[in-house]
Amino acid sequence: MGSPELPPIIDAGNDGAQVTVDLTTHWVGATAILLFVLAYSLVITEEFTNLRKSKPVMLAAGVIWALIAYQYSNSDQPHAAADAISEYLVEFAQLFLFLLAAMTYVNAMSERNVFVALRGWLVRRAYTYRTMFWITGVLSFFLSPLIDNLTTALVMCAVVLAIGKGSERFISIACINIVVAANAGGAFSPFGDITTLMVWQRGLIDFATFLNLFLPSVVNFLVPAFLMSFAVPGDAPSREQDGPRVVMKRGAKLVMFLFGCTIFLAVSFHNYLHLPPFMGMMTGLAILKFFGYYLRKTHETVIYDRRHYGEIGDTMPFDSFREVSRVEWDTLLFFFGVIMCVGGLGFIGYLEGVSAYMYGELGPTTANILVGIISALVDNIPVMVAVLEMNPAMSVQQWLLVTLTAGVGGSLLSIGSAAGIALMGQARGHYTFFRHLRWTPAIALGYGLSVWTHLVINSGLENVLPETLR
Repeated sequence: MGSPELPPIIDAGNDGAQVTVDLTTHWVGATAILLFVLAYSLVITEEFTNLRKSKPVMLAAGVIWALIAYQYSNSDQPHAAADAISEYLVEFAQLFLFLLAAMTYVNAMSERNVFVALRGWLVRRAYTYRTMFWITGVLSFFLSPLIDNLTTALVMCAVVLAIGKGSERFISIACINIVVAANAGGAFSPFGDITTLMVWQRGLIDFATFLNLFLPSVVNFLVPAFLMSFAVPGDAPSREQDGPRVVMKRGAKLVMFLFGCTIFLAVSFHNYLHLPPFMGMMTGLAILKFFGYYLRKTHETVIYDRRHYGEIGDTMPFDSFREVSRVEWDTLLFFFGVIMCVGGLGFIGYLEGVSAYMYGELGPTTANILVGIISALVDNIPVMVAVLEMNPAMSVQQWLLVTLTAGVGGSLLSIGSAAGIALMGQARGHYTFFRHLRWTPAIALGYGLSVWTHLVINSGLENVLPETLR
């Protein structure tokens, strides 16, 4: 077989950077696009096919890079694909280790009954449906920046399902409110969403600068919440729904404290030591493991329930490695597949053309608003990965804008965010695509006003460049 024929070089790079060629009009490029579309179609239909979302994108990533490598294999750049993959692997590894530590902490808090205790406390309150609508929404908004929007939505949805057994309307509207609130709350924190985490780890926006999105995020949550609140029943749920009181297990409060310390370590490592944030998270994970060792060694094996162990479910000693095994491996491997797929499309040359059109012809403000709308149709993760791979030259104000729109744009439709998709499964029959669609105009109003609020109050950052471009 002869050497693959490569198209002309389109980017010779600078300072010895990797030389790439244009495969956008080559059969390899067309095949790569088709593979990605097919893979992501399977991701979108996961609810119906029950095929885990990581599988199609991992397979597509492998085939896409194999095709690229084949084209380069017998050329004068045989290692170009391998070198590019190494760069994307470093990016994924940092994200993977950060999320591994964060997810383990969330699992540990779940195992220590932190979330079920919160749910039980809320269920026992003698509040009306409307009051619970606001409480679950506000809690979702402020929990999301700490434990991410997906986990927050699942915890709050469990509360809503427990409270609203007698009110279909309350469950439906409260779930929509939770999705909007969790996505909005996650937009002003690097820990609130995968998209914000990726932007932070790239060094484009520092931790304190994310707080400039707090007020726009509040607007994004409050505007639709205020409009939806009029449709929430004003009566109180039946107290017959109260369940038994759940007590947190031994060490639960210290695990929460250690999680806060771990977040502080991640921020400090990044801001003051100029180390990747995952180093701080992994250091915090090590501390959790030492505390887990203490819990395990001091756990009492009892024959009868003299210490109320059975009452709080603390009959098995704490095992930190069990909590590691319970992390969302499907989600982590999905990120690998997406990063590699989008990276492959970028290496082929597609993202350069898209970037030239969106950020060159349309302008960054219009382009970044469109990113949010696209995120409502396609999950925000591949959209943000694509933007980061395009790496347009933008000010801090514009990077904040795309972080905001990618984070909250998914609220426009139930399929636009991981929180919405998860709640469609958890509250099946109560929270559906079409019930969410009824409130899309109200959510869109909040989206537009949040963008306007950001452009007004953060206008001073319009001429400030990210540290990576200074």
